[in-house]
Amino acid sequence: MKYLHTMVRVTDLAASLRFYCDALGLRELSRKDHPQGRYTLVFLAAPGDDSAQVELTYNWERENYTGGRNFGHLAYAVDDLYATCRRLQDHGVVINRPPRDGHMAFVRSPDAISIELLQRGEPLPPAEPWKSMPNVGSW
Repeated sequence: MKYLHTMVRVTDLAASLRFYCDALGLRELSRKDHPQGRYTLVFLAAPGDDSAQVELTYNWERENYTGGRNFGHLAYAVDDLYATCRRLQDHGVVINRPPRDGHMAFVRSPDAISIELLQRGEPLPPAEPWKSMPNVGSW
């Protein structure tokens, strides 16, 4: 058995690509429009790890999705948790659960999908401003 991808429905493809690619750092592997079904599929992956993909499904007819939290979360190991959170903040992303412990943080996509960020290897030493930041909202 081999893990292929996780599918996430999105309501605004452009906003989602800004979040997943520009802010989070994933890259687009492929995109396919399906005019007969009226949807677009975009496959993303973390740099250097094309085997673990996220499939963004954009239905052309506007739908409101609920229960994104029921999905759980996507998780990524990052080389520098603090730098990643700083980049996300620079892109206007709220750090819902700051990396106070130097090990873990949570953010949410424009469609309220929780993203867990884990420091690769040993946790970073606790540092400001992260160790004093409160949780914001839910993750």
